[in-house]
This record gives sequence, structure tokens and C-alpha cells, in this order.
Amino acid sequence: MTHPKPFHRNYREMMQGPNSAYSDWAYIVDKQYARAPEHYVRAFKLIQGDLQRLFEYVEPSDTNLNTYSFRIHELFMRTCIEIEANFKAILTENIFNPKGRNEKPRLEKSWKIQDYWITNKTHHLSDYKIIIPIWDGTHSTFEPFKEWDTQKELSWYQAYNKSKHDRYQEFKEASFANLLNAITGLLALLSSQFGTQDFSPASTNLTIVSDSYYSTRPALGEFFHIAFPSNWDDAEKYDFDWATLKHQSHRFEKIDYDKLK
Repeated sequence: MTHPKPFHRNYREMMQGPNSAYSDWAYIVDKQYARAPEHYVRAFKLIQGDLQRLFEYVEPSDTNLNTYSFRIHELFMRTCIEIEANFKAILTENIFNPKGRNEKPRLEKSWKIQDYWITNKTHHLSDYKIIIPIWDGTHSTFEPFKEWDTQKELSWYQAYNKSKHDRYQEFKEASFANLLNAITGLLALLSSQFGTQDFSPASTNLTIVSDSYYSTRPALGEFFHIAFPSNWDDAEKYDFDWATLKHQSHRFEKIDYDKLK
């Protein structure tokens, strides 16, 4: 059974049909779809800009993946904080009531990466591939959430926690590789909510298709490239005509994460 209405902050594949090309993106820019999406996209663009400046000193290449520095550490910390903010936005704008000991509700400030893992079931985060098109070597494609296919931990996120809580002893954990996994993870997370919409004041309704040097698709922010998940079951897909649905007062649904645990 397909979904006749979109969920809050959940971009997924659309069933092919009349007006599906328009319906695939138009709901994302509806004011009720997400709270202040431009707030989260702007934060990513700042991080992306800082990464591009870092590339002026650390070449994006296989040989530099183990490089570490204070600048890398700083950007790594900021990025992971932003990742946590996005996960919390998804969960709080849907239905999520985690329980602790004695079945007492756990407050948002106590949520951890093991809690955020639940979003992989609805957003297919482990199936996103992010490509750095300007790269020297063979490791230009990142799958930052791939570990979630088999476990609830992420090695780069564990590295973030180690380096955050004991920078002196764990400084090397703030490596170029872990930074790139974090930033591509943030991009995948945003893309799983907003597709390629960046909420620029400029119009995004007209798309011009032209030949490209690259074989992959530009992502939100227009620096990285992206491969969206292609393994959505028909029962998971959206199936609506947004031209009709957008006039309804109740045009979005909430994901009940409490039923998915």
C-alpha cells in the first residue's frame, strides 16, 4: 500500500503517474512540511564553504584521509552537532517517545545515536551515496550511514565523541576521513528530507537539463554529487497528485516511530 500523503521531513520515491514529476518536489516547499528548513540548509552551506576553503590546504585525495589538525577538528565538531540537530528535527516533528528505565520517557537532551538509527527505516540513509567530484584517487564516493545496515553505531560518529570528550588523547580521531564522512552524512540527512531543494530566494521551479562533464547528479548546495536510494518498495512510495492535495488543510502525515521500534 502506497502513501497518499507525504510525511513531515521525509523525502522518498514517488510512484510514476500523472503529474508525478511535479509532485516529487513541490510538497517540500510547502510551509507545513518542515519547520524552518532554510535554517538547517544555511548551516550546511556554511560548513560546505569552510570545507572548500580547507581543500585549499588539504587536497581531497586518498593519501590525505588520515590527516588531522585543529581546523579539521573544529569543522568535525560543528558538523556532528548539526547532524544531531537534524535528527532531532525529524523525530520531534513526527512521533517519537523513547522510554528509559522503568518505562519513563527520556527527554530530548538524552537522545543518542542509537535513537537516531530508527530514521534509517524511513529515510533509507544507509543507501545514500555522496560523491566528491574533485578527487585524486579512488575513494571519492562516501556512504556515511552504510554501517547502519548491520549495527546501530557509526564509526565516524564514535570518533567524534572520543575526540570531543578527550581531545588530547583522541585528537587523531578528528581525521580528514572522519570529517568527510560527517559532512557527507549531513548532506545525505538533508537530502533525505529536502531532496535537492536549498530554499534559495531564487526560483527553483524551472530546471534546465544540459550536458555535463560529470556522470552523477549535483546535490543540494551544488558542490557534492549524489545518488539517491533506488530500492524503495512500492509499499513505501508516495502516491499523490500534489496539485490536488496541496489545497487540503490536512495534507501531511506524521511518522509514528513508536510503532517502528
